[in-house]
Amino acid sequence: MQVKTLPLPVSSYLIKWIVIGLSCLSFIIPFSLGHPQFLVGTIVNAALFSSAILLPKKFFWPVIILPSLGVLSRGLIFGPFTPFLIYFLPFIWLGNMGLIFVFKKTFTKVGFSTSVLISSLAKFCLLYISAQIFFSLKIVPNVFLVSMGFNQLLTTISGGIIAFFILNYARRKPRS
Repeated sequence: MQVKTLPLPVSSYLIKWIVIGLSCLSFIIPFSLGHPQFLVGTIVNAALFSSAILLPKKFFWPVIILPSLGVLSRGLIFGPFTPFLIYFLPFIWLGNMGLIFVFKKTFTKVGFSTSVLISSLAKFCLLYISAQIFFSLKIVPNVFLVSMGFNQLLTTISGGIIAFFILNYARRKPRS
């Protein structure tokens, strides 16, 4: 039985392996690498975009939640600022969820590139506004304005570009 998601037909059997692979990648990369944010964020966002393309909605949750838990477990990306990350967890999860759902909703209407841009801007706005509010209330230091601001936009767009090339390669690769 074939399960058709956006551009790639994926069997039910393969979906299970994709969920396991993307979930592991989503936790292990932030946990094991820690730095730099550009590399870690790009890989995680590529996993989010790949999930939107390859998986049914019920399998999105591990890829949405596990990256921030990997960062928190590692405690390295923000160093002494890691405890402040706890305030952002719900917003990061909402941002990741928004990225996937906005991308999935707009993809068929405006295409891959424009969907990456729109969903990246949605995630960026949510995270930056939450960082701005927390900073103005003196809950978090200003380092979060950068990491939850322009860096998020850059890593999200970069992740979309990486996902595009990986998914195009997978689509063109002959099946055995």
